[in-house]
Amino acid sequence: MTGWLSALSVYRDKRIMSITLLGFSSGAPLLLTASILQAWLTQENIDLTSIGLFTLVGLPYTLKFLWAPLIDNIRIPVLSTLFGRRRSWLLLLQMFLIAATLALAFSDPSASLLYVTIAAIAVAFASASYDIIVDAFRIEICDQKNMAAGAATFVYGYRIAMWLTGFSSLVIAEYFGWMISYMVMAAFILIGTVTVLFTREPKVQPAKPESAEEPSANAYLHWLKTSVIDPFTDFMKKPDWLIILLFAVLYKFGDALAGAMATPFYLQTGFTLIEIAEISKVLGTVATFGGLFIGGWLLAATTMYRTLWICGLLQMLSNLMFAAQAAIGPDLAFLALTIGLENVASGMGTAVFVAYLSSLCNTAYTATQYALLTSLMAVARTVLVSPAGWLVERTGWIEFFIITTVAALPGLALLWYLSYRQPIEQQEGAA
Repeated sequence: MTGWLSALSVYRDKRIMSITLLGFSSGAPLLLTASILQAWLTQENIDLTSIGLFTLVGLPYTLKFLWAPLIDNIRIPVLSTLFGRRRSWLLLLQMFLIAATLALAFSDPSASLLYVTIAAIAVAFASASYDIIVDAFRIEICDQKNMAAGAATFVYGYRIAMWLTGFSSLVIAEYFGWMISYMVMAAFILIGTVTVLFTREPKVQPAKPESAEEPSANAYLHWLKTSVIDPFTDFMKKPDWLIILLFAVLYKFGDALAGAMATPFYLQTGFTLIEIAEISKVLGTVATFGGLFIGGWLLAATTMYRTLWICGLLQMLSNLMFAAQAAIGPDLAFLALTIGLENVASGMGTAVFVAYLSSLCNTAYTATQYALLTSLMAVARTVLVSPAGWLVERTGWIEFFIITTVAALPGLALLWYLSYRQPIEQQEGAA
């Protein structure tokens, strides 16, 4: 018992606190180009087709692996001498992220939607790039003893930031306007800046000696082969690999399609920003965490494919709650029920889906394959949900949410095929 209690001392490590605060600063900007921006555009009476297309500004989050090698290897002149290789990038990207957020704060959707688009893309690009360097810093600052604690507290800080920004941004916007709201969100990022200034540079040497010739074209081509091509070719050796990729795209598609227009739906139904903040952001967050717990428990209690079936069916059916909400109107009690059930189902699906994607990775390429698979899945999901606003304008809210329910069927059909094939593959492997 003493050993178990003493192990808790890892959370008193100053490095763990730094990682938690960096996780907060990394999660703070995530919703600024997603649901928060959707709420702003809806209040400015921007058409739903345009609001739906704004999901595409999140593409930098899915494509960040393309420029990650540059951030990983390039040293910033002067700043790297003063602060170190990792901290200089953290500080530079934090300043870029704050500037982009302020640019978005001073934009006017009703006057220039193009300016809003450019500012939102800048925020998403800066945020995605910041995630790259925060992940590297988190891994390098930890040792084997506190690596797991660092990962856990990073996610904890990240989730707290998403909840706080999602809730407070709507409340502030209700009383003081969207410009003040985004300015406060930009200030949240300063928490990361202060953290970096009081945290030491990781004592990790670059993998290769730096010289005027590095990185050479041959070195980059070698990196491209071993880090990108080899993981993909290894994955393509799996039976039914193409079906697996399609399943990764489509399993949560119906859920994502409904979520893409959730905030505009709440506002057009007649709910206020305060009501959305209290129910969607607070109750929804609690329900999501509950769903994550239940999904993990189900996975431990039964098989992977059986859990995927349970969660997939619940995700599909939960979309019908939105259709019912559209028919009932601005009823707060029913909204709480709708959001609660949808977030529990979505959390369950996320837990088992992440476990499924992780199980697909070869241990020789775990990090790279997982990053590339989730990037590919996210690219497709971002692109596929972009016509959501166009669909609403041509069908109506009730019909739209029925369509999102039907959109879950292709993923379940692929799940049926994979769950049918799995016993055969296991028998072949055993033989």
